[in-house]
Amino acid sequence: MFTKLIKDKFNIKLNIIASNLTGGQQKIATMMASGDLGDLVVFGTNGKDYQDAIKAGLLLDWTQDGLLDKYGKGMLANAPEAIEANKKQFGGGSAVYGIGFDVGTGDGPSEGATMTYGPNLRWDLYQKLGSPEIKTLNDYLPVLKQMQELEPKSESGRPTYGISLWSDWDGNYMTLAKVVAQFYGFNEGDGLNPAGLILTHQNKDEWQGVLDEDGHYLEGLKFYYDANQMGLLDPDSLTQKYGDVSSKFQDGQILFSHFPWVDNVYNTPERTAAGKGLALVPFSEEKITSYGQSPYGGNRIWSIGSKAKDPARVMEFVDWLFTPEGVMESNYGPKGLAWDIDENGKPFVTEYGWKALPANAEPVPAEYGGGTFKDGINQINNTTLKLTNIHPETGEPYDYNIWNSTLNHDPDPVTKSWREAMGVMTAKEYFVKNEMIEVSKPFFTTETPATMPAQMQQKISGIGKIIKEYSWKMIYAKNEMEYNQLREEMIAKAKGLGYDEVVQYEVDLATKTVFPHR
Repeated sequence: MFTKLIKDKFNIKLNIIASNLTGGQQKIATMMASGDLGDLVVFGTNGKDYQDAIKAGLLLDWTQDGLLDKYGKGMLANAPEAIEANKKQFGGGSAVYGIGFDVGTGDGPSEGATMTYGPNLRWDLYQKLGSPEIKTLNDYLPVLKQMQELEPKSESGRPTYGISLWSDWDGNYMTLAKVVAQFYGFNEGDGLNPAGLILTHQNKDEWQGVLDEDGHYLEGLKFYYDANQMGLLDPDSLTQKYGDVSSKFQDGQILFSHFPWVDNVYNTPERTAAGKGLALVPFSEEKITSYGQSPYGGNRIWSIGSKAKDPARVMEFVDWLFTPEGVMESNYGPKGLAWDIDENGKPFVTEYGWKALPANAEPVPAEYGGGTFKDGINQINNTTLKLTNIHPETGEPYDYNIWNSTLNHDPDPVTKSWREAMGVMTAKEYFVKNEMIEVSKPFFTTETPATMPAQMQQKISGIGKIIKEYSWKMIYAKNEMEYNQLREEMIAKAKGLGYDEVVQYEVDLATKTVFPHR
């Protein structure tokens, strides 16, 4: 479908190298060594690989031969500040080697109907309990215990758990303990430099080291320890991967979700029609992290290889992705299939679209390329304009989930019940209305993201191994005495390996490059 679309439109086949995919780092290293990065290159970050490729002359300067002015009119019209930011940050003020992703407009939250983070609970069970008030993070635990007692087995007869974790996303620490900080408006790193061992506030010049005694990371570990003591934590948490947890959500084994996009596999039409489903149940102290809108674009970069045989045509393609038509068709397929425009100029999802979107294995008619919708959608692992930006012709966001026609389209019993209880149409609206959101302010600096010295990187790696090992041990500690002993050992060993020095290095970077520009 997408392949046919771009073949018909541009008569091109693209060689796409994405450095943030599995094995991508090795691929890009090999191609850099060969001196040819192919036609279109999507960099997972604007850090070392991207900067090394520029220095090695492997990326096309878009200003060469007036290419940008001739073939980049969509980007110049819809993302001018992102072009200018790349020029100043990476091109010495004159060359343009790429453009960042997720270019936004306005100053509100950038998310669509739901936020990136939860917490979400089984709404039907929560209501059966009389919707008890949840003021603090710890207040979830007794509620989850009662929910587990209401439904001790999943539909397939497996045991239910309040919380299930996975370890394959862990980096320098346990990722799902860090997510607790994102319930309070903090995020990993500082938003520009490589993330190491600090968490910074989304819009204040505040930071925490991950091992701060009163910090949110340790709060997350204690929350999971307490859950385990109450029989609420999935015992497979340490050894399983994200895919395993997704399957458990699908089966109805898990009652609490950190992210709405993880639990939506449970909310099938059959279940929601029966009144079963997960939905947002926030806690009163929550100040959810929102990434905000940035006209400068994010750190994943669209670039063109300097050896591209027809750079003009590749640029035409990238440029189209930054136009209203390109955003709609690259995300939802050609107009008239899964979506269309009504007589009032407003977008709506077609009957086919309700079956196919967002990425279901619905057969695609032959005239659109055949195959399935899931296999035929755009497979490039990057975005252009934020989907919450307003389409200039329809006056509505690009995101089909928040079109008026979608919000009012036959809401299922779970959605109806949730809206009545919360007094809003969407989770994002709830957080905004109740001032429970911390929106990242866009900032721009001409400083490039730091390349961490090898010695510092080595320290972080060693410290990270200790933090990960002890974090998981703490969660499964036999009792509070063992938990506290493990915590003290973790902190002492991390400090012995240079934890304080690493944190100071990262704080100095943030103070110099990020805090003054927000």
